[in-house]
Amino acid sequence: MSLAPRVVLVHRTTEYEELVARHGTHGQAAFFLSSRGRDIEEVAERHRRARRALTEVTAAIPLTWRQSRVERADLDRFLFGPEDVVVVVGQDGLVANVAKYLAGQPVLGIDADPGRNPGVLVRHRPEDVAGLFASTQSGRGDVDELTMVEAVADDTQRLVALNEIYLGAVGHQTARYRLGLEDDGGVVEAQASSGVLIGTGTGATGWIRSVWQERGGRLPLPSPTEERLLWFVREAWPSPATGTSLVAGELPAAARLRLTVESERLVAFGDGMETDAVELTWGQTVRVGVCRDRLRLVN
Repeated sequence: MSLAPRVVLVHRTTEYEELVARHGTHGQAAFFLSSRGRDIEEVAERHRRARRALTEVTAAIPLTWRQSRVERADLDRFLFGPEDVVVVVGQDGLVANVAKYLAGQPVLGIDADPGRNPGVLVRHRPEDVAGLFASTQSGRGDVDELTMVEAVADDTQRLVALNEIYLGAVGHQTARYRLGLEDDGGVVEAQASSGVLIGTGTGATGWIRSVWQERGGRLPLPSPTEERLLWFVREAWPSPATGTSLVAGELPAAARLRLTVESERLVAFGDGMETDAVELTWGQTVRVGVCRDRLRLVN
């Protein structure tokens, strides 16, 4: 007998909860903010909106379905099942945070604070959820399959992201490595830089877009469902031993960017999740390109 679907509600601790946890009470948090010219009521109201959205979504879950909740900080320890319907209640970035842990489950993005989020990934309101559950269960739901990016190291470590992957040194130190494109005639360049950023069409609404704009926007941005990535080297440094000729480009579906570490320690992390990074050391090689997996985002 098949299991009933399970709704997994993904949420994030609010700013208000973080403030109260840090300062002990509402009053002390209010005093801290007021001493810096801020009113806690603004933060508390956003907290209340987030909680109301969670309550409304929970109430719309069919009675015969199972349900579970997971906070952003616990995503790397949560086991998603093939029958799950993942409901992300919060900001666009929270959808990106959960994407790497999924394997084809449908994702509903619920905007908990309309007007503050662009709504690129959290496309729905809490009152829409009941109808979305029905269409998802019947298979009639319209789904976008968003392209993701992956990095695979030579020791089989693998990292997946929806927006972008960053390869570089921890903190503000210089990253040293050799960079090249596979099947590009063996052209490789030694570089010293602030790191390499490889992003998708979804990422083109965030960090990748800011770098793209700084470079003059010469490369066409990919769409979220297009199997094409953009990559940029950040602040490459010219020296007698390092070059700056390979600093930007495109990666179609079959192409891979190849980076060989020439530092004691580099890291790769995706979508801002620095706590879930792949660590690389001298001589290791990592290949980055379009991921075979997709994020199935319900329209």
